[in-house]
Amino acid sequence: MASEKVIVLDDNNFEAEVIQSSVPVLVDFWASWCAPCKAIAPLVDALASEYEGKVKVGKVNVDESPATPAKYGIRGIPTLILFKDGKMVDQVVGAVPKSQLEALIKKAL
Repeated sequence: MASEKVIVLDDNNFEAEVIQSSVPVLVDFWASWCAPCKAIAPLVDALASEYEGKVKVGKVNVDESPATPAKYGIRGIPTLILFKDGKMVDQVVGAVPKSQLEALIKKAL
């Protein structure tokens, strides 16, 4: 369901793709049954294109990879967390406007 610019993340590749990334990473924690997750997906895909080369964008399906969301205390989805240098910079919960997601990304640039 993700665009080709969005990385599919899971419990196995999260460390390599996010924690060890040389650029900031925006991670979308979602599930296929979550309506707000589907509503925000086109915004996440658009940001992946707009910030290509500056920020990586990835998605974690919380049903398929439960260890990673548990590690970061994800209680509600969608939750988007911005990582920089392997650490959480900030997060937003819920289907928020694109401007709020862009503000999140700009904190890491």
